[in-house]
Amino acid sequence: MTAKPKIVVGLGTCGIAAGGREIYNAIEKALTENNIDAELTQTGCIGACENEVLVDIAKPGQPRISYGKVTEEKIGEVVTNHLLHDKIDREFALGKIGEGELSAEYDDLPYFFTDLPFYEKQVRLCLRNCGFINPEKIDEYVERDGYQALKQVITEMKPEEVVEVIKSSGLRGRGGGGFSTGMKWQFTMNAVGDKKYVVCNADEGDPGAFMDRSILEGDPHSVMEGMAIAGYAVGADEGYIYCRAEYPLAVNRLKMAIEQAKEKNFLGDNIFGTDFSFNLKVKEGAGAFVCGEETALLMSIEGKRGMPRPRPPFPANEGLFGKPTCLNNVETFANVPVVILDGPEKFASIGTEGSKGTKVFALTGSINRTGLAEVPMGITLEEVVYDVAGGIIDDGKFKAVQAGGPSGGCIPEDLLHLPIDYDSLTEAGAMMGSGGLVVMGEDTCMVDIARYFLSFTQIESCGKCTPCREGTKRMLEILERIVAGEGKPDDIEKLKTLGEAISATALCGLGQTAPNPVLTTLRYFQEEYEQHIFDKRCVAGICVDLMFYLIDAELCNGCGRCRKACPVSAISGDKKEVHVIDKETCIKCGVCVEKCKQEAISLQS
Repeated sequence: MTAKPKIVVGLGTCGIAAGGREIYNAIEKALTENNIDAELTQTGCIGACENEVLVDIAKPGQPRISYGKVTEEKIGEVVTNHLLHDKIDREFALGKIGEGELSAEYDDLPYFFTDLPFYEKQVRLCLRNCGFINPEKIDEYVERDGYQALKQVITEMKPEEVVEVIKSSGLRGRGGGGFSTGMKWQFTMNAVGDKKYVVCNADEGDPGAFMDRSILEGDPHSVMEGMAIAGYAVGADEGYIYCRAEYPLAVNRLKMAIEQAKEKNFLGDNIFGTDFSFNLKVKEGAGAFVCGEETALLMSIEGKRGMPRPRPPFPANEGLFGKPTCLNNVETFANVPVVILDGPEKFASIGTEGSKGTKVFALTGSINRTGLAEVPMGITLEEVVYDVAGGIIDDGKFKAVQAGGPSGGCIPEDLLHLPIDYDSLTEAGAMMGSGGLVVMGEDTCMVDIARYFLSFTQIESCGKCTPCREGTKRMLEILERIVAGEGKPDDIEKLKTLGEAISATALCGLGQTAPNPVLTTLRYFQEEYEQHIFDKRCVAGICVDLMFYLIDAELCNGCGRCRKACPVSAISGDKKEVHVIDKETCIKCGVCVEKCKQEAISLQS
């Protein structure tokens, strides 16, 4: 059979949000109208989200060409010119994927995973299939060695051998705590119980984080295969994937993947003809951030209110429904088949002594290349910010990076040399977390950033323990007072005292880490707090209550338009004379700026 040209459209949530479905329909229409026999298919997120919508075109014997930021109006022309005339549209072409012959006219097109800067320093293990398979077709996963690791494990290895492989690989939990995956599996394997469970934490609630969502949308089978391997290792025959309901595409593809895996006997009874059976269910969460904490998550699966409980006992001994439970997150499970097939030594050769393998990060903020990147442990923050993410927008100056989500910490410019590993980030007052990196430029107010992240964790507190429920509320009240220009001389010390007390006494990880954004901004940017409190200034120009409108005497011609438009009569001045704004009366509505034709009025810090 003659191979057909293939067209792949990125239809993860990012691609769909950028208009991917419309692009898909436009391509389908163009193929029909031009009577072109080609395979049109979909894939998940390949990572370069700033280039969505992404469309890849591959003709037999030629490299796969990736097009980015394609438009509905032009995509039909791009596709037909490529397929019928071998003409590559340089307006949208990003580069080549793989080897092959092209016209000499296109020799300068870069190779996708070597020459395009976003991918140069990436090592894709967990994301190995994302962007390259149709997540709704199990056969495409199987073609890329899918479920071979599971077959190898249950037909050739004993459970304790599997656990030793995971331990020797150095794989640590990618959900935040960084606990040894192999040790956790061993604890569950050794636990006494007539029933055991495997649970996947896919309750990704950090602002700006989309690692787990992208993996589940683009390669759900890798997570499921990792869970089945864990089930064999620890002695469990049932598993749950706890995924927030706000991820409808991930949920739908998971459910579809489970049914397909059952049909192939990769899940269900007597897998690969052995006596090992394993079944999976999807449990949708209602969006409570605290359910990302493992004990609260387990309570939610049980149908109870998601609230943390004291540990011990740990879930490995007494977890879901009181039974021994192995609980890891999406990225951790997705790495397991790689460890099995490639061997633990290869995985352990990547990264640092205490942090093996790779880590997936969601890159957001004031950067040129937002998206999903998988980099080796030990890479520096500077390399990620500048080499992978392309630096600050408009050649701006870097100020800080928030690492580890809303419970993480803000790291300043003079610590950009830090390697990304569990220990280094913790020492800096941040944490690895699930993998969110929010990059901030010089126009960011660090006091307001601390207020924003603390407001999130305060709202999401379950309220069970007093330190988290009351302590974060008191801290938030102080921060809101400071950004409103009503800070008091002892507020800085109060924030430090409260933050340290909450970190030491809160019941669960949410409360224990909630003060991190405040404590790290105080540690590295205390002068900004002092400017807000003592000088009543926000040098970044973010805190509105510390800003004021000023009329430039050299530009004002006394026309009176601003004075007449001011709703609170805060502007005074006679006709053809320089006008003045009363700062105390002004409500900062900005109407005066809109009315001034001389552009004489500006907002000052």
